Parts: sequence; C-alpha cells; structure tokens
Amino acid sequence: MSTELDNGRGRVARLLSAAGLAAGLLLLTRPEVVAAAVAPAFPRERLWLARVLGARLVAQHALVLAAPTASAVRLAAAVDGLHAASMLPVLGLPRYRRAALISGGLAAASALAGWSAVGSLRR
Repeated sequence: MSTELDNGRGRVARLLSAAGLAAGLLLLTRPEVVAAAVAPAFPRERLWLARVLGARLVAQHALVLAAPTASAVRLAAAVDGLHAASMLPVLGLPRYRRAALISGGLAAASALAGWSAVGSLRR
C-alpha cells in the first residue's frame, strides 16, 4: 500500500509532474523546436530520440498526476535518476554534449526534487 502525500508535498509533486508532462508533450510533438532552441548541434536525423524521451516523460508524469503517491513519486524519481546517469557517457560526444548536459541535468534535478518531496515519509 502506498502512502498518500500530504497537501504540500502532493502539490509539489503535481506541479513538478505538470511541468514534466508539458516538457514531454513538447518533445513528443515538436522535437525540432526544442533541439533548435537548446542544442542546435543535435543531429536532425536523431530527433526520434527526443520523441522517445518525450513519450517516456508523458507516461511517467501522467502516472504521478493520476496517483501522486509516495510510491509513484519514488518510481518517477528513480527513472529520472537512471536517465541522468545514462547521459554521462554521452557527454563525451560533441554533437550530443549540450543535449545530454541539459537533459541529464534536468533529470537529475527532477530526481532530487522527487526524492525531496517524499523524503520525510516512512517507507
């Protein structure tokens, strides 16, 4: 059984997930706009990667918005942490470096915020 978040922590979790859902929708539907704005060197033939990331963000954050429980937030934070870690080797690739830095940095921040939102709850 999952612990319900209190009003303040639940509000933070929903706010973060709403932002993540919006980012995911943008990556899913307009990856070329995002790439042009934040990582102009990102290869256009690889925009499908941004769409895959967008789809994952939409699914992940829709789950948290539908059920903002401690378990859902922990799961989302773990997925974000894995994504951040997966960007580390990509930092060595010049064409992908800026995209990996931004994507990994945002994922790390999201993971930390998620864990912070549920940090004081008993497991």
